[in-house]
Amino acid sequence: MPETRALRLGIAGPVGTGKSSLIALLCRELGGTIELGVVTNDIYTDEDARMLRAAGVLDPDRIRAVETGACPHTAIRDDITANAIAIEDLESDYPATELVLIESGGDNLTATFSPALVDAQIFVLDVAGGGDVVRKGGPGIARADLLVVNKTDLAPHVGVDADRMRREGEQAREGRPVIALSRNDADSIAALTSWVRHLLARHRHGEHVATDPGPMAPHFHADGTVHAH
Repeated sequence: MPETRALRLGIAGPVGTGKSSLIALLCRELGGTIELGVVTNDIYTDEDARMLRAAGVLDPDRIRAVETGACPHTAIRDDITANAIAIEDLESDYPATELVLIESGGDNLTATFSPALVDAQIFVLDVAGGGDVVRKGGPGIARADLLVVNKTDLAPHVGVDADRMRREGEQAREGRPVIALSRNDADSIAALTSWVRHLLARHRHGEHVATDPGPMAPHFHADGTVHAH
C-alpha cells in the first residue's frame, strides 16, 4: 500500500566521521526536487543544527535540534520521545515533507536507531578513523541499510587504503550496500543520492520495511554508568 508519511532516514556514526557534512551534501543535492527536513541531536547544544542553518543548505526552520542531555544513543534508541516530537512538529509545520534526515549525536560503533523512530539508517565511518575500524564490526557497520566510508580523498594523507576499507566493509556486511564517499568525487555523490532516491521510491510504494540492525552491546562509562541493551 502506498505510504503518505515522510521517509525518516537516520544518520549515525562516531564523532567526526562527517555526519553533518553528509546531511548538508544531501540537502544541497536533493533539496531542489525533494521536500526535506532535518533533526539533529547533540548532548548539550544545538551546534550541528546551527552549522547546517549557517551553511544555507535548507530553510533554517526546516532544521530542528534535539538536546539529548545524555549519551546520544539514549534519544535515538532508548527513549525516542524528543526526536519523535521534533519530527512530528516538523511534519505538521511542513505537511509536504517527503524526507526527514535524523542525525545522531556522535557516538560509538554500537549506536543504532530504533526502528520505531526511523524507516532506514545510514552508518558513517571515515578513513581518518583508521583503516581497521570497519573490521571492528558492530550492528551499525554490519547491518545498517547503508554503510558510508567517508572522506576518501583524505586516505593518502592518513595512510589508509580506502578501496580496501570499502571491500572489507562489503565483506562484513554480507552483500549489503557500501559507498566510498568524497565530496570531491561526483560519481560517489551520485551513488549516494541515487541510493536515497531509490529508497524514497520504495517507501512511497510501500515496498520498504524497516529493519532493526540489532541492539547495542553493553558498555561502560568512566563514572561507572552501565548501559545494557
